[in-house]
Amino acid sequence: MSTPAPDYFHDDSLYLPPGSVIDEFVVERALAGGGFSLVYLGQRLSDRKPVVIKEYFPRKLATRAPDQTVQPRDDESRRNLTRGLMHFLEEARVLVRLKHPNLPEVLSFFQANATAYLAMNYYYGRVLTEYVMGRQGRFSEQFLLRVFGALLDGLEEIHSHGLLHLDITPQNILIQPGGSPILLDFGAARPYPNTLNWKPGKVLSKGFSPVEQYNSESQLGPWSDLYAFGASLRACLDGGAPPAAPERARHDTLEPAVQAYSQHYSADLLAAIDWAMGIEPEQRPQSVAQLRAAFPRPAASAQGE
Repeated sequence: MSTPAPDYFHDDSLYLPPGSVIDEFVVERALAGGGFSLVYLGQRLSDRKPVVIKEYFPRKLATRAPDQTVQPRDDESRRNLTRGLMHFLEEARVLVRLKHPNLPEVLSFFQANATAYLAMNYYYGRVLTEYVMGRQGRFSEQFLLRVFGALLDGLEEIHSHGLLHLDITPQNILIQPGGSPILLDFGAARPYPNTLNWKPGKVLSKGFSPVEQYNSESQLGPWSDLYAFGASLRACLDGGAPPAAPERARHDTLEPAVQAYSQHYSADLLAAIDWAMGIEPEQRPQSVAQLRAAFPRPAASAQGE
């Protein structure tokens, strides 16, 4: 089962038409639309390699002109659109340097149509959300350790380049054939530790974003991504998203995993989930290395779900 696309996904006027050639790529069809970008399936012209093309297009600020260029909606939007474009290009330069088997490979980035684009390798698989909805929490521990252990490694690579992902959810975790995960969608990524100096927009995913992500004055850090990591893992146990972090901060009704699932999973795994999901930042591990030290390792031969 796939998550329904937003209504604006069906607004054809926003998207580049199929057959559009940009740089060394051709657009085949639209894949998705978000608050800050439009995503297409395409091909590289030289070898017909399938690619995902991400276009910087903040829909609250921009519109599509008849010549396919991306233009500000009004004079007030122009400054924020330009600032966001600079941010998109800065992050693209970092993403090109990320080389990890559990992160998407960025093939190139470029400017065209008065905006910017990222071209990434196309990956086959299903997002973790589909597994969660289909299995309703019935995952083997070894599957969870294998998937989320690999994601921890990818997340550490992101943090080592001075970035925070800030939108880790089951919807953004692709499970490839064979079980290897890819962490998708860097649209919310911000530099670290300078998160207070750059606020291009707020991305919130209910149940997965930590409490500090709701407050524009709060310092974000690796602990913020680790909350979302823990919440995504908890969703695999519960069969759905945890309560939103602000709700938990007011009155926490979420039963600790060490109590709720003691009959089904190891104490070490459950304790790691509860630690990552501490409501306040200081209650969580402060780095991937800290969480990894408490995270069990999968058996070498584990393959199943």
